[in-house]
Amino acid sequence: MFKFFRRNKSRDILAPMMGKIINIENVPDEVFSQKMVGDGIAIEPTDGIAVAPCDGKIIQIFPTNHAIGIETEEGLQILIHIGIDTVELKGEGFKSYVNKGDYVKAGDKLLEVDLEYLKKNGKSIISPIVITNMELVDSLNKMKGYVKAFSDSIMKINLKAK
Repeated sequence: MFKFFRRNKSRDILAPMMGKIINIENVPDEVFSQKMVGDGIAIEPTDGIAVAPCDGKIIQIFPTNHAIGIETEEGLQILIHIGIDTVELKGEGFKSYVNKGDYVKAGDKLLEVDLEYLKKNGKSIISPIVITNMELVDSLNKMKGYVKAFSDSIMKINLKAK
């Protein structure tokens, strides 16, 4: 009856890394470029620190520390995947600062990665940041250009009204 009082919520996702935004369609991995796991952007990082792009709960951290999942209070699930085919490095070059179940605030340090080690081992450092449960998303506005970790927005998400 009072549906006109419902407003779509919006959420800004901050840059988890410093670097240049790359269109998700240009990521050199079909799983990401074809949006098989979700939609978002990628960053070509200029340093090896990854921070929380929003407040939330760590819902997944891969044993190799190359990828981490965060869930926001609205239920959005964000995957931060450091590099392409980096799972093959078996955790070498990565250090985690969080555990599954931890609650983090935007800007909290999540991971450290040795970008030179990745490059030396033939891995792309392009790092996708995707929303894995797009069914909650009404619209997604993606930013462009160079971003600073924790200070610049990379995506503005309008959630579907419940």
